[in-house]
Amino acid sequence: MAMTAGGSDEGEVLSDINVTPLVDVMLVLLIIFIITVPVALKEIKVNLPKASNLPTQTKPEDVTIAVDKTGGIYWNTKLLPNQEALKTELRGVARSEPQPEVHIRGDSDARYMYVGQVLVAAQQIGIRKVAFLTTPLYPGEAP
Repeated sequence: MAMTAGGSDEGEVLSDINVTPLVDVMLVLLIIFIITVPVALKEIKVNLPKASNLPTQTKPEDVTIAVDKTGGIYWNTKLLPNQEALKTELRGVARSEPQPEVHIRGDSDARYMYVGQVLVAAQQIGIRKVAFLTTPLYPGEAP
């Protein structure tokens, strides 16, 4: 409780509450909420796809394109000399019905550019199904 100093009413007790510390705390909380709420709400609402990690069912007609760390492109097991040879092979696959899947196996040490060139070539030719083959993260997983 607060007491007044001086004056004729010495010894009287004031019944007023000192709200200055309460106001200070409330202002600090208000500033914290003003700063943090816009940061938390900077998110665009989208429906994210549901993913499941299922092993790839390889069919005999599927094509596997491997990219080694030097940028060499292999059609199944045959080394292709350049991008034009890859596009020629992809054109033959794109015409068949139903169109087989193209599986891209990129070496983990290969530059992204090499794998990206294969992906762009498949897109330009009109391949509808492209998959990336990887090794399992854990040794016990199915390949």
